[in-house]
Amino acid sequence: MDDDSLQFLTLYGTRFAEGFGFITLITLLPSYINELDPTGTTVLGMTVSAGFIIGMYTSGFTLAQTATVIPLAWAGDRFDKRTVLLGVIATGAAVYALFPVVDSSASFIAIRALQGIVVTGTALMTLALVGQVAAVGTRADKIGKANAASFAASILGSLSAGAIYDTVGFGPIFTLIVALMVVTWIGLYAVLDSDETRVEGFPFSDLAMNRRILTVSSFRVQYAFAVTMVRTWVPIYAGTAMASGGLGVAAFAVALTVTAEKATNMVGQLFTGRLSDGYGRALFVFVGGGAYGLIALAIPLAPAIGTALGTPASLPLVGEIPPAYLPLLAFSGLLGVVDSFREPASMALFADEGSNEGGVASSFGIRELIWRPGSVAGPLIAGWLMVEVSMASVFYVGGVFAVTGALAFLAILVSDHGRNALTAW
Repeated sequence: MDDDSLQFLTLYGTRFAEGFGFITLITLLPSYINELDPTGTTVLGMTVSAGFIIGMYTSGFTLAQTATVIPLAWAGDRFDKRTVLLGVIATGAAVYALFPVVDSSASFIAIRALQGIVVTGTALMTLALVGQVAAVGTRADKIGKANAASFAASILGSLSAGAIYDTVGFGPIFTLIVALMVVTWIGLYAVLDSDETRVEGFPFSDLAMNRRILTVSSFRVQYAFAVTMVRTWVPIYAGTAMASGGLGVAAFAVALTVTAEKATNMVGQLFTGRLSDGYGRALFVFVGGGAYGLIALAIPLAPAIGTALGTPASLPLVGEIPPAYLPLLAFSGLLGVVDSFREPASMALFADEGSNEGGVASSFGIRELIWRPGSVAGPLIAGWLMVEVSMASVFYVGGVFAVTGALAFLAILVSDHGRNALTAW
């Protein structure tokens, strides 16, 4: 095995570790909501809205990500990405060791914020290194495989988190994650070459005016609302109590809804990245993003579909399920299929532009920053909608964001490139 192949495998392993830790918290979020009781949160003697607290379970994570994107991306381009990545992984081991001490909504939000820093740093550095090591015509393929490793971790992480929590509670899950982070650090230290590239100045300023980055940003800034709301609220819909508008299924059943999306996305990206390398980026971004919105809009139909189809009332290992559960599981899988078309194409575009202009970590940093308004505000909007309007309204609003983002992207492409816009790049 040549040196580059070994480095790619190590970076794929790092994406696996990042995905495992991230998905564990997504899977257990309904359990934390049920156990921490956000309705009883007070600040200075005043009761805080449960919808706001539920939103902050995710928005605290994304606010921390937003604050650290620029310094981490700048450090990756200015110094050694390998050193930055090793530091972030070591920090991650310490952060995941703190989760078993959570005893309130405030402590959960604070530790989730630290997790946000770790997830951001790991993703930025691994994707920047994959994009930098890969040859120009193979970037989407290599990035797709890196993402597939993350999704494989998401599958194992969600299934194991749900099963372990149902059996012995929170503690052992995080022991497993800490051990995985330590093993990842050792592998990176032993295999990954030092990063010799150095970028002087502040490449964010040039890349921020890049025409292709501005064009895809017209889509991405809206799509962030859609994905953060829909992807986060599918497991919340499945696991929260029926009195709160959810289906009230067990943690393992919640894990299956997460796994369905991750599994189809993982398998898809093994192929769609290579197709994007051959046929261009814009078509894959538009089709994947628009279809995601249409599927999100259909999720509230799950109860009616389940009743019409006469879905079973129970499943082995899962237990009793309402009629909406199996249709929700199918919709989650379809979300993964369509997003597998969009994601590697989008990432490769940012890698291409960053490599061309000398700041691949900064390019991915801009990609992260574009995502932040939606990922911070989206959960707050969804939390309010869930409590004050309905669970269905979360998916309606999220779906509309994806559809309008795809249409805005298409309009700009047509303006720039005419009738052949979707195959222009």
